[in-house]
Amino acid sequence: MRDLFIDLHTHSSVSDGTEPPAALIRAAVGAGLDVVALTDHDTTAGWAEATAAASEAPITLIPGLELSTRIGYRSVHVLGYLVDPTDAALVAETARIRERRMSRARRMVDRIGADHPLTWEDVLDQARPGATIGRPHIADALVQRGLATDRSAAFRGILHPSSGYYEPHDAPDPVAGVALIKQAGGVPVIAHPAASTRGIAIDEERLRDLVDAGLGGLEVDHRENQSAGKRTLMEWADRYGLFITGSSDYHGTGKPNRLGEHRTGPRVFERIVAEARGASVVVGPGARTTG
Repeated sequence: MRDLFIDLHTHSSVSDGTEPPAALIRAAVGAGLDVVALTDHDTTAGWAEATAAASEAPITLIPGLELSTRIGYRSVHVLGYLVDPTDAALVAETARIRERRMSRARRMVDRIGADHPLTWEDVLDQARPGATIGRPHIADALVQRGLATDRSAAFRGILHPSSGYYEPHDAPDPVAGVALIKQAGGVPVIAHPAASTRGIAIDEERLRDLVDAGLGGLEVDHRENQSAGKRTLMEWADRYGLFITGSSDYHGTGKPNRLGEHRTGPRVFERIVAEARGASVVVGPGARTTG
């Protein structure tokens, strides 16, 4: 098989990206991608628009999502590829997570608004109707109000956990999240597990539990993963038979991450497609997925 240009982690304006799903697909084609995964936070609401766009473009779409989970106060995200979007347990859990994300965001905005000129309406103005509201939308509202220069500055300042305005959001344990994705016919991968300077988000004991629950892989090649952590992740992947992915975590103009800045190998793409039982890839006209 010839090398394919594969990016398995992107976001649209259905969650916290800045481009609608169709525009994201066009951007992926423009960046030369052969395969792109749409992985909005805790929702599959962008699938239909992305599917329609990919069906008319020379690209293959992997529909997915990024499920929010937590270990204590530490956030751990689980990418789920090719899940069944109608799975009752998955639909119920993602709806619960989105509702609690919204409540948490509202409380944070109320606290910020006591000290700064920011309202909940300002935040809603930054989100597509029905979008999963989160801190990025608050950040965009802070920028619009002149309280931060860009999203990154907002996260370093008013939205930083040490600011006094921050509040963790409620989410399931990652083992439960992996099991949920697996039971919905999807393939679960831990997103950027070494992105924190505090070390890898999970320890090896928890990793073994994740593997037992059906974990497929680890996102190793990601701009935020720390070098030492990446080495450990590679060792774990080899030890437990996990595949590794490389992705951009693209958010449009919401982050500096560029489409395709890290890639996933074609054999991993084949493995994900072979293991999935929930949904199918969308292959557009002229898409290159085999050699």
